[in-house]
Amino acid sequence: MDKKLVAMLACPVCKGELKLNQARTELTCFQDAMAFPIRDGIPVMLATEARTLTTDERLHKN
Repeated sequence: MDKKLVAMLACPVCKGELKLNQARTELTCFQDAMAFPIRDGIPVMLATEARTLTTDERLHKN
């Protein structure tokens, strides 16, 4: 995913910054502890599709 596109996107819940996790193909919001999937190169920015970060992920902020 293009880094310029990631810089323009915001968390749909808190409007905060998203971090790209290329290894897991998802965008992460550490404020809400949510990870939004990227499917076929398209970010799925729905809170209902996001997964909750584990405690370890929250502490290490990959």
